[in-house]
Amino acid sequence: MKAAREGAVVEVQIASIGAGGEGVGRLSDGLTVFVPESLPEERLKVRLTTVKKSYAVGVPVERLNDSPLRTDPVCPIYPACGGCQLQHLSYAGQLEAKRQQVIDALERIGHLKGLTVHPTLAAVSPWRYRNKVQFPVAKGKGKVLIGCYAKGSHDIIDTNVCHIQKEENDVVVKAARDVVERLRIPPYDEDRHIGVLRHIMGRVGARGDVMVVLVTASKELAREKEIVKLLRAKIPRLVSVQQNIQTYRNNVILGRDTKLLWGKNTILDSIGKLSFHVSARSFFQVNSEQAERLYQKAMDYADLTGRETVIDAYCGTGTISLFLAQRARKVYGIEIVKPSIVDAQKNARDNNIKNVEFIVGDATKVIPRLYREGVRADVVVVDPPRAGCTETVLRTVADMQPQRMVYVSCNPASLARDLAILTELGYKTQEVQPVDMFPQTSHVEVCTKLVKAD
Repeated sequence: MKAAREGAVVEVQIASIGAGGEGVGRLSDGLTVFVPESLPEERLKVRLTTVKKSYAVGVPVERLNDSPLRTDPVCPIYPACGGCQLQHLSYAGQLEAKRQQVIDALERIGHLKGLTVHPTLAAVSPWRYRNKVQFPVAKGKGKVLIGCYAKGSHDIIDTNVCHIQKEENDVVVKAARDVVERLRIPPYDEDRHIGVLRHIMGRVGARGDVMVVLVTASKELAREKEIVKLLRAKIPRLVSVQQNIQTYRNNVILGRDTKLLWGKNTILDSIGKLSFHVSARSFFQVNSEQAERLYQKAMDYADLTGRETVIDAYCGTGTISLFLAQRARKVYGIEIVKPSIVDAQKNARDNNIKNVEFIVGDATKVIPRLYREGVRADVVVVDPPRAGCTETVLRTVADMQPQRMVYVSCNPASLARDLAILTELGYKTQEVQPVDMFPQTSHVEVCTKLVKAD
């Protein structure tokens, strides 16, 4: 087809929304075209920017009609910023698109059809929900840039207000910008690997307490006391200032070493009736309100009576483990990040929960060891990173023959792949619950119940 070349302008009818939030349509020859900021039922004139053998990517030139689900984005920098992907889609449309994303992954990748996939659990508020901000820092033309990366690049879109962050995190970013400019702290240049400040991270606790983490490319941070003094003057409820050291030339945000500059090592947050100490490097859900709904669903799927032994793999600061321990006989929580386990142990003590044991290590190695030591889990819960579980973990879990499994996932694609493996290992996917943990973005959290097949 002559029109299918880079630079050509073609008409495309959008049929669905892709996993990245882009509209998906086809040309007359069947070639799939991905078009950002477009919606189903819309027809557009599109300039093709990339043409491959099996797909093309284009940018809208003219929208010939509007979807009934189209809405005006709240954020003025939305067209350029890569932080959100779905502000142009009504919230009801976002919820349905995320459910469809899960269904598509299960059918196309996992070859699992006809499953019960419930409607996506909506957020109480689709705005101002993030309790954690982590923005890169760079030097612009005569000023310091702090914000999200632009779509498809590492150019920073300078951000003063982010509508999905809690207001306290906007204050953190503004204060950090003022301090960097006033003390002339050199921003990091990732191309030349020079400079000091790589990222600004802020955390907001349940009571409004604030933690600030300065991620540096150097072990030394000049004028520490002045930095702390200025931040304390500018940020109400500041309780912790820390330096995280990330010297490697890569895109990993946090390094292994963290230094307390002032205040407390952790910030206190809560989910439901439980309280949690969260350190700089610990994983903790960025949407506490939705996390409670997710964990309640995991509890429902675990169907505990008080007699069960439970393994919670990839347990982070112990959030799901402690929820489960309220109804289980014994819970083993496994996490590779040591500071998270330290937090989890403290969280168990503070919540007076004694029937949980937290283990530092790679789940791929720890679960086989527990199995060799005679541990047999009645219920296994996994909440892995985006890459999903290793096949070793899945096979070892299946060897334990738990009656039920709960799989919590932030990536429908890796979830679908792993569910297909578990199907072969004798487990049946019973039902799936998408949860909107990240409104305005294309990301979706999923909670899945599996039972041992007869």
